[in-house]
Amino acid sequence: MSKDISLNQLEKFQAELESNPHYRVAERAITKNGILATSQDLRAEINMDPVFSIDLDTGKVANQKQSGRCWMFAALNTMRHDMKDNFGVKDDFELSQNYTFFWDKLEKANYFYENVLKTAALPTSDRKVAWLMQTPQQDGGQWDMFMAIIEKYGVVPKSVMPETYNSSSSREFNSALNLKLRKDAVELRELVNAGTAEAEIEARKQKMLSEVYRMCALSFGEPPVKFDFEYRDKDNNYHIDKDLTPQAFFKKYVGWNTEDYISVINAPTADKPYNHMYTVEMLGNVVGGREVRHLNVDMDTFRKIAIAQLKAGESVWFGSDVGQSSDRKLGIMDTEVYHKDELFDVDFSMSKAERLDYGESLMTHAMVLTGVDLVDDKPTKWKVENSWGDKVGTEGFFVMSNDWMEEYCYQVVVNKKFLPKELQEVLKEDAKVLAPWDPMGALA
Repeated sequence: MSKDISLNQLEKFQAELESNPHYRVAERAITKNGILATSQDLRAEINMDPVFSIDLDTGKVANQKQSGRCWMFAALNTMRHDMKDNFGVKDDFELSQNYTFFWDKLEKANYFYENVLKTAALPTSDRKVAWLMQTPQQDGGQWDMFMAIIEKYGVVPKSVMPETYNSSSSREFNSALNLKLRKDAVELRELVNAGTAEAEIEARKQKMLSEVYRMCALSFGEPPVKFDFEYRDKDNNYHIDKDLTPQAFFKKYVGWNTEDYISVINAPTADKPYNHMYTVEMLGNVVGGREVRHLNVDMDTFRKIAIAQLKAGESVWFGSDVGQSSDRKLGIMDTEVYHKDELFDVDFSMSKAERLDYGESLMTHAMVLTGVDLVDDKPTKWKVENSWGDKVGTEGFFVMSNDWMEEYCYQVVVNKKFLPKELQEVLKEDAKVLAPWDPMGALA
């Protein structure tokens, strides 16, 4: 039986508040300064001094501006770090985030159309259909989705496909594209349910994709097919490499075997036992391309493999819930930066698994680990390269406490050679398929 809040209960609540004089002090502070400023702990700033025992020289930070491309920026940053070491490109060199953005938008449109066709027989009230229509596409993505783009289209320097208004501020484009995709979904579902021939449906889908290509080209510019790569290295020596394709550029200047880099997650929920592989239904961008696959491990293993890659001189792509217990201006991510529980005299504690299961947390942002402070070979804090420009943190770099990593980091990408041998064998197993709305399907 439902029960309302009675007048007697309200009187009790009010009397309880009035009986404690400290509440009035807190009220004055919170109403004047806000919750975060009032609960902030100066000791977190002191403890998160940006000095690290392992500190990679990775150059200047990039700026994703008003777009949700952190996953691309973080991935391209790890690649340009290697280029800086191997070819001496200058600190401000960047790979084109606009180039990969263009192809991701086109591929996501096709991926959406295919899922619409697969679910066309279901009512619009079905949870899968509703999930598809809620956000037909967005800026975010996963590591394997980025690799799918790279494997098909390669990469280019930023100089040959620079930023545009729409790549740096994507809200208007996303609104227009999602409108088109939902409108197209109406037609595709009607065609399927009317028994239209498959060839006719495919022809109509191709026309839709042509229109999406046009929208992308007008908003981002057309991607280069061939280009010349000119640069001066850190010693000011001039270099030119002519008639490169994006795939040839990736092979020569990045040179990764993309299959070597795998997603490792820490999801301590009951439905995901450790040391097994997982994938997520309807999560991806390139149809027929690389599948999103996660190896779930305990937090101790999670940290050890990240440290091993840093010790080898290679930065680490990672995904986290950046909005939790973090100060953007100072560039601090620490579980002790705010004490809202003490401020309100309320217990806010939840386990990592509970936060995932009950919608309190999930991966929201991708960045790059570029250093770690080890004391007695144990991590105390981590250096983080963000993609929010150099006006936040320490010239754009953040400091993350080890406790914050424990609670709010969900994914790292490492070369599989840094995994223990028994986990390298686990990579071969078939992945358990998770529901589309599983928190491990969140897009950074």
